[in-house]
Amino acid sequence: MAESSIKTTRRLTETAVMIALATALSYVTIFKAPMGGSITLFSQVPIVIIGYRYGLKWGAVTGVIHGILQMLLQGLGNFAYVKGIVAYLILIFADYVLAFASLGIGGALFKKAIKNQTASLALGAFVASLLRFICHFVSGVTIWGEYADGWQSVWAYSFGYNGFYMLFECIITVVAVVGLSFVLDFNKENLSRKK
Repeated sequence: MAESSIKTTRRLTETAVMIALATALSYVTIFKAPMGGSITLFSQVPIVIIGYRYGLKWGAVTGVIHGILQMLLQGLGNFAYVKGIVAYLILIFADYVLAFASLGIGGALFKKAIKNQTASLALGAFVASLLRFICHFVSGVTIWGEYADGWQSVWAYSFGYNGFYMLFECIITVVAVVGLSFVLDFNKENLSRKK
């Protein structure tokens, strides 16, 4: 087998394993908000790492695949609460496709600009979480606004609702990638760090 074929197979296998791991971790819920949205145990981390390891395009596609899986496995019930093709499209793209693509994009953003792996991953995880929050915020304002209490604006509702769980997702993800970066070298194929 040619070396490029082995590398492609390794990349595909690693990506599939990380998507599976992210999906499994998304079921490990630390806190679930009454109307949706949850804080999970490291579920963003595998997608951020794939983005860091293999770049922007590969990370984005990995995130999209993970987002579609999230929609199919955990989010189909949300379609019962919205009406109209525009609302369905916003739900699909803002809450799933773009939201999770941002995780792979964020992971890749700073790899070349910041040579320190820990700093690059930490900043990438923060930006990935911020981009995901923005996607959910847009969705909250456009299609979930009817759930805002009468005393608060749709903007405040979406910001508070999505900001709450995404803040904790961000913290958990940043802490995890920083911790992993001290023991693994994500720039190397075998991930080993020389001592």
